[in-house]
Amino acid sequence: MAPQGKLDLDPQVVAAARRLAARAAEPIIRMARSHTTVSVERALLRLAGLAGADDEGRPWANHLADAVRDQVGLEHGVALPVWDALLTGPHRTLGDLARAAARGRVSFRLPAGTDAAHAREAAHAAARGGIARIDRRRAERDALLAALPTPDAADPPRPLVYLIVATGDIYEDIPQAQAAAREGADVVAVIRSTGQSLLDFVPEGATREGYAGTYATQENFRLMRAALDDVSRELGRYVRLTNYASGLCMPEIAALAGLERLDMMLNDCMYGIIFRDINPRRTFIDQRFSRQIHARAGIVVNTGEDNYLTTADAVDAAHTVIVSQLLNERFGHEAGLSDAQLGLGHAFEIDPAIPDSFRLELAHAQLVRELFPGAPLKYMPPTKHMTGNIFAGYLLDAFFNLAGVLTGQSIILIGMMTEGIHTPWLSDRDLALENVRYVRDACGALAEDFMPRPDGMIVQRAKRVLSESVELLERIDGDGLLTAIAEGTFGVTRRPPDGGKGLDGVVERAAGYVNPAIEILDTEDPHAHHATADAQEVPA
Repeated sequence: MAPQGKLDLDPQVVAAARRLAARAAEPIIRMARSHTTVSVERALLRLAGLAGADDEGRPWANHLADAVRDQVGLEHGVALPVWDALLTGPHRTLGDLARAAARGRVSFRLPAGTDAAHAREAAHAAARGGIARIDRRRAERDALLAALPTPDAADPPRPLVYLIVATGDIYEDIPQAQAAAREGADVVAVIRSTGQSLLDFVPEGATREGYAGTYATQENFRLMRAALDDVSRELGRYVRLTNYASGLCMPEIAALAGLERLDMMLNDCMYGIIFRDINPRRTFIDQRFSRQIHARAGIVVNTGEDNYLTTADAVDAAHTVIVSQLLNERFGHEAGLSDAQLGLGHAFEIDPAIPDSFRLELAHAQLVRELFPGAPLKYMPPTKHMTGNIFAGYLLDAFFNLAGVLTGQSIILIGMMTEGIHTPWLSDRDLALENVRYVRDACGALAEDFMPRPDGMIVQRAKRVLSESVELLERIDGDGLLTAIAEGTFGVTRRPPDGGKGLDGVVERAAGYVNPAIEILDTEDPHAHHATADAQEVPA
C-alpha cells in the first residue's frame, strides 16, 4: 500500500475513524433536527430584522419569543404565531409587535388553514430577506479579497497570524486591533467578556465595560468590521475578524456575525458543555443552526479542542483531541460547512520538562495536518506551562511558531511571553509578532524538507494516537456521545445530559413545526449563490 503523507498512516484506519465518528454523531444530529431552542427561535426573529432592547437592556427578540412561548409554546416555532399576529393585528413591524407583546397587549394563536399558509409565506419572505443580507455580506468579502492585495503583496503567507484584543471597551479595542494589523496580524479576534456565554440574551449597542474581554454585540461587530476594513485598505490586504459563537446565544450571535461580515467564529461542539456547564442537548441543537448560518456566510469556524489540554494531560489525552476533531468535522459537514471552513483546533501544551516534548508536539501537529488536509487548522500556543519567566516563555513561543511552520498549520494564535503574568501590553504583542514573523520568514518552505523517519518516534507516536482515537470512538459508538461526555472523556470534566444551564430552553418540535430559516438552510447549497464561493478559504 502506498505511503500516506509523511506519517504513512493506514488509510483503512483513517476511514474507520471517520466511519465511527459519523455513527457516534448520528443520534446527536437526529436530536438537533427534531428539537428547537429559545435561541434558535430568537435567531429567526433577528434574521427577519428585529433588533434593539428595552430601557433595561432586555432585547425585543427575547420579549417576543417569551410572549409566544408563554401563550402557545414554541413546539411549532415562533414563525406562525408572530407573522399571523402581524397579518391580522394592528402592528405592522416586528419591533412594534415586540413592544406591544412586552406590555402584554398581544394575543398569539397557532393559525390554521389559509391563515397559516399566509403566515408561513410572510415568515418565509422575512427569513429570505435576512439570508439575502448575509449573502450580500459574503459577496462583499469575496470582492475585497479579490481587490485588496496589491500587485506586489498577495494574500498573506501561511500560517495566518491570529492575535487577540481584549480591553473590554470596543473603542479601545479598535485602535489596538488596527495597530496589530499594521504590525503583521492577519486575523484579529475580539475576545468576549467573561461570562457572556452564560447570558441567555445578546446585549445591544456599543459596549465599554466588559471584563477581560468585550461583549459580542451587533454594533460592536459593525464598528470593528468597519475599522478593520479601513486598515485593510491602508495596508492593501484583507484583515480578518473573529469573535465567539458559543454559549446560550450561539445561533443569534452566528446570525449577527453573518449580517456584519465576520470572517471566523469560535464554534465548538463541546466547549460550552465542558468549560461553561451549558446543557449538552442545548449546545448541540444550537450548534447545528449556528453552523448552518456560518456555512451560508462563508465563515470559518474555529473549534476548541485546545482547551481540553488545559485541564487534561496533553500526552495522555492527545487522542481525545483527535476524536473531538473528527466529531466536529462530521457535525460541520452535516450542517453544510466545507472543509475549507473547518478551522479545527489543537495546541502546543505538552509540559516542556518532558523529554522529547518537541518531537511529541510535532507528531501530534503533523497527525492533525494529515488527517484533515483540506482544513484551515488553528494551532494554539503554550499557555498551561507559561510560568512568568518571560525569557523561557519567549523561547517556548518560538518553538511553537517553528512547529506551526514545520507541520504546515494554517492559522496560529501568537503566544505572549507575559501570558502567565498579566493581560499583555501592546509592546508585548509587538514582540510576539516579531517572533512569529522571524520564524515564518526564516523557515520559508521548510515544511517541504520535514520528513520524519518512517520507524522514528514521531511517526510511531502519531500512529499510536490514531489507534487510541479509534479505540475511543468504538467505545463512544457503543455507549453514546452524551454518555461519554457525562463520564468526563473530554477535558476530564463530567457533564450529564440533563444537567447544566439552558435545558429549560430546549423544546421538542411538534408536527407542523415551522422555521423558514432552517427550511432555506436545509434545502439550499450554502455556497451555490457565490461566484467565488469560499474565496476566503485558508489553504492548508
